[in-house]
Amino acid sequence: MNLDDFSDLIERPDGGLRRDAEERRERLIVPPGALGRLDELAEWLSAAQATVPVKAIEQPRVVLFAGDHGVASLNVSARPAKSAHLLVRAVLEGESPVAVLARRAGVPVRVVDAGLDCDPELLPTEVVRHRVRRGSGRIDVEDALTIEEAEQAVRLGMAIADEEADSGTDLVVLGDLSVGGTTAAAALIAALCGTDASVVTGRGGAGIDDLAWMRKCAAIRDALRRARPVLGDQLELLATVGGADLAATTGFLLQSAVRRMPVILDGVVSAACALVGQRAAFRAPDWWLAGQVSGEPAQGKALDRMAINPLLDHGVIVGEGTGALLALPMVRAAAALAAELPERPEPVDTEAAEAEAAEAEAAEAESAGIEDVT
Repeated sequence: MNLDDFSDLIERPDGGLRRDAEERRERLIVPPGALGRLDELAEWLSAAQATVPVKAIEQPRVVLFAGDHGVASLNVSARPAKSAHLLVRAVLEGESPVAVLARRAGVPVRVVDAGLDCDPELLPTEVVRHRVRRGSGRIDVEDALTIEEAEQAVRLGMAIADEEADSGTDLVVLGDLSVGGTTAAAALIAALCGTDASVVTGRGGAGIDDLAWMRKCAAIRDALRRARPVLGDQLELLATVGGADLAATTGFLLQSAVRRMPVILDGVVSAACALVGQRAAFRAPDWWLAGQVSGEPAQGKALDRMAINPLLDHGVIVGEGTGALLALPMVRAAAALAAELPERPEPVDTEAAEAEAAEAEAAEAESAGIEDVT
């Protein structure tokens, strides 16, 4: 597999239709610019849907890729290593923030186990049946995956994207359920942006103290040394310092762009996978939105590189797709306003109307005169 092949498969959203949407927006009863970024969102959706006016978002879906990372054994996370299955269980039982918000919004949630390090019997079959391997390697000293496993994970993500597109999903809210995932994501972003470990090291969704931050920074530094020699091959990069869940997310993002299915990114993990995807197919980011600022410095680096401006900045750092889901009502509002606001009535040219009426009156008088003569 060569991820560069996606470059020939992915087209940008229709620019002509976006211009048509812009022209229609200028005719609406609300003055141009009065709705701020909602106008931009509606025009982006029109181009993505290839229709003017834009259609309402009817079948959104939350998709969460789950995995454990071996680097978590270095105590770089506030959560214990090999505990990502507890995050999955909380989502399935409706007890996590993303589950609560999704339930209130009426949005179904799909969890995909790409690399959890737990017994499959602990979770439902529909969650674990796609697992690539049990946990990912410790990226500071070993590869996260073999090349074969990385390809399998990418193909898993592609298959999930195809299933969602085929089922009618019209917008995906993308997130992750991982322990150690922000460390792997920061290593990927540092490698692709050419920055040092200290520049991209954050404190994760659960928050870590200063000692854990230093351990995390050291792990990213060591992973970077291993990543730099393989920067020319995205699949090998994912195998070296990524993980099964990150490789699957990358495959999902790329295939979603192929299928013209828009995606809202959540935090640093989805941003890292998007950056890998951009490296493979430069048009792909045109199909993605960033839901929120997560507070992770690596996320900011990745989004800057892709020229994607986050929709929200609420200080929400919990991850798990929560911030991206908070942005969904804004996207839905943009679509509804663009589709349902009436257009301004055409201005009436008084002089022309009077002249036309006078001509009609004269013609009527002339006709009457002819009838009298006959």
